[in-house]
Amino acid sequence: MKHTKINMKSSKLLLGALALTFAVSCTDLEVEQTESINTEAFNGVVDPATFIDGVYNSLNGQVGDQANLFALSEVTTDAALIPTRGSDWGDNGIWRQLHQHDWRNDHTFITNVWNQWNGTHFAGAQLLSPLTTLTNEQLGDASFLRAYGMFVILDNFGQIPVRDPEASLLVDPEVLSGQAAVDQIVADLNVAIANLPALAPGSGIGDNTSAHARGSKAAARLLLAKVLLNKHIYLGTSPDSADMNQVISLVNDIEAEGYGLVDGYFDIFRNDLDNETIWFLPTAVGNRIWNGLHYNMAPEIAGGGWNGFSTLAEYYDLFEGDANINEPGSGQEERRGFVPTEGVPFTGAPGTTESGNFPGFEAGSNIGFGFLIGQQYEIDGTPLQDRPGNPLFFTRDFVDGDGNSNLINNNEVTGIRLQKYNPRYGGFTEHEIVFRFSDAYLMRAEARLRSGGDATADVNALRVLRGAAPLGTVTEQDILDERGRELYAELWRRNDMIRFGQYTRNWELKSPGAVGDANLNLFPIPASQVILNPNLTQNPGY
Repeated sequence: MKHTKINMKSSKLLLGALALTFAVSCTDLEVEQTESINTEAFNGVVDPATFIDGVYNSLNGQVGDQANLFALSEVTTDAALIPTRGSDWGDNGIWRQLHQHDWRNDHTFITNVWNQWNGTHFAGAQLLSPLTTLTNEQLGDASFLRAYGMFVILDNFGQIPVRDPEASLLVDPEVLSGQAAVDQIVADLNVAIANLPALAPGSGIGDNTSAHARGSKAAARLLLAKVLLNKHIYLGTSPDSADMNQVISLVNDIEAEGYGLVDGYFDIFRNDLDNETIWFLPTAVGNRIWNGLHYNMAPEIAGGGWNGFSTLAEYYDLFEGDANINEPGSGQEERRGFVPTEGVPFTGAPGTTESGNFPGFEAGSNIGFGFLIGQQYEIDGTPLQDRPGNPLFFTRDFVDGDGNSNLINNNEVTGIRLQKYNPRYGGFTEHEIVFRFSDAYLMRAEARLRSGGDATADVNALRVLRGAAPLGTVTEQDILDERGRELYAELWRRNDMIRFGQYTRNWELKSPGAVGDANLNLFPIPASQVILNPNLTQNPGY
């Protein structure tokens, strides 16, 4: 546990919302906020360097959490769901509502995302005030952070409340949407690109002292490409060839800095730097590991899993290989991963430890990578059991005690589990990737396709690298599927499904009344904020 003390001078962003929300996974941040909600005039940020550190630190919890933005980005899609197992993961239906598209305008995770990411862009606005003195690099950081916060709010809510830090708290924040919102984000990112450091791919350990834990020209370029690729969604228009050409140019610029595809898919998610990693956050990846593992898996590392998060069989079926088995040699592509039938001998390899319960073996090496289905095994090869003593055999379907398809009353083994980060390299290692080159690479392929070009060679180059068969031709559906295979659990599935017009389609255990409802492409503005700020308009359907 790190303990970081941050002293920052802040103002109120929205009536009833803090300027910054620090909710950090496995990082204890004590925040001294003088004037966080006050009537005193804003006089600029006194210590921009410390303030910027604080904003980046706040992103650790905002991105690394298993709830909030991660839940909105993944659990509301075909890629993730959390059934209720006995009394576990019930939480008054808060997880089920997301997967079923049955949320309300007071859903806790929706409200938290609204508050947190509005706080991020308001912190950027405080830094960018003429009353704050910044170096060029600090100007780049401030612009990047404001753009990132605005992007998340625009993408999820379609409206961005913007408060001038120097304005009276009695003045209602203005609201940006559509072209005005896109223009502001694009302008900020162009400033960020001009002022942030050019950062070549790194090497060594990706700890919190690494420059790759902060914004860079490459990170700003990737975010700008993301905004332009989605611009037609925000404007309600069709993809523009000029925007697509700029996406291609931006990714070319990232590639020219030395970033590129790398072999060894799951090695990308270790606590190391490589040519793939553009930006990571030093936040613990335990949420990505333990929320899907069974209680009896890897108990010597963190007391066992939390047995919640799973994925749909239809998502798992996007990958090559026998649908009913994922043990080594079953014909699966690399990204689908595998379930080890026993542990790995301990060799002292960097980032690993020897098992205390099974000396001579690497701790946690019986936990698979990717998608865990079927029988799971102990380090010595013994088949594991669940708590009632039944085989620990993860199934494709979600059924209740009567055998009916259901999100409630599931037993301990329903659902295929995901493991992109792995406990054998540390149960709470602080290294979560936010931006990486494969995302940019596939965005460039998509931009070529949307502007009338052929993306087949690009997609096939990635597929061959990942051990998958080449495709004859590549369609929009192929691009979406390839992004699903490459980027699962990286907070892009909702964004991708909306851009390809599939977020409102039917999938297993989705509420029938939600199917085809385009209003659900945006989340509701929290009801309290609509009341407090008359410039906000509740999104249609809420």
